[in-house]
Amino acid sequence: MGEKMNAVTDAEFEGTVLKSDKPVLVDFWAEWCGPCRQVSPILEELAGEHSDKLTFLKMNVDENPVTPSNYRVTGIPTINVYVNGELAKSIVGAKPKAALLKELAAFTS
Repeated sequence: MGEKMNAVTDAEFEGTVLKSDKPVLVDFWAEWCGPCRQVSPILEELAGEHSDKLTFLKMNVDENPVTPSNYRVTGIPTINVYVNGELAKSIVGAKPKAALLKELAAFTS
């Protein structure tokens, strides 16, 4: 089983994500989203395997509307990777582990 991903809120986003020393992956999700529930255990697995290179966080879009709106997150799940305070990668939709690993290779290898 993977590692539990910590939640991040609108209030914490700048300090936790944008000012992080290492790349940060943020999973934008919601309770009612089926594909979000599919991708969550995959991301937890990846967190267990790659947390040395990448910080894994998740944000509930219903409880934190400001950040998703700032980054134009319109569909969920959206997985964004931030490097040095900038959006470096955005993956929209649930994908299998192999596809996610391929998309995230630049940050995990």
